[in-house]
Amino acid sequence: MEWQDEGIVLSASRMGEADAVLEVMTRAHGRARGFIKGGLGRRNRANLQVGNRLSVKWYARLEANLGRFTVELIHSPLGQMMGEGARISALSAIATVVASTLPERETHVSVFEGLEAVIELLEHSEGSAVDWGGALVRLEMVILAELGYGLDLTRCAVTGEADDLAFVSPKTGRAVSIEAGGPYKVKLLALPAFLTSGRLSDASADDVLNGLMLTGYFLERNVWTVRGGGQPAARERFMGSVQRLSA
Repeated sequence: MEWQDEGIVLSASRMGEADAVLEVMTRAHGRARGFIKGGLGRRNRANLQVGNRLSVKWYARLEANLGRFTVELIHSPLGQMMGEGARISALSAIATVVASTLPERETHVSVFEGLEAVIELLEHSEGSAVDWGGALVRLEMVILAELGYGLDLTRCAVTGEADDLAFVSPKTGRAVSIEAGGPYKVKLLALPAFLTSGRLSDASADDVLNGLMLTGYFLERNVWTVRGGGQPAARERFMGSVQRLSA
């Protein structure tokens, strides 16, 4: 069997001396892996960098097999990021989050489009780790929803009101207002305003850090722990860069 699609590189790992196992996020075929002969050789290595957009063809004798890719480079965003460690750190964090949360070969168009949008932001914006971290929080919200663990941030779980939402219950994933949650705030997760207002431009480093802690809590509980791993190291490092901005 075989298929053809466009994919964004999530990782490329060595297999043997110069061959590679490529992992991509595609629009129609979800997260997919495949073998590339000579993938880490001098001619192909640059095409398999994280964040690159490829035309990919996957084929295998049996659907359950790893399969084999042939690829062509469509676009690389890395030229705009060279020498900017913060952008590269954010890109690495975003790619590892997608790779560590989504099951293979399941279509998740919303996640693909969210990943596209974050990479475009990284490539073209004049922002900082705050902007990119906020975009990662939003992408993680999409991932949680796609996996069936979406958070309900529309109204207070206690009062039913939609105003002054300030917390999220770690048990239910539902929003709680500042009035209802005030006495219990040490047991609740902070809800940054940009997740309800939609205005990321108003977010501070503290807001973004709270957002990453919020989505990270539910990803850890529902996805990473279940799969036997924890928060990806690249995400943890990127959170550290946001935390330094909030100090």
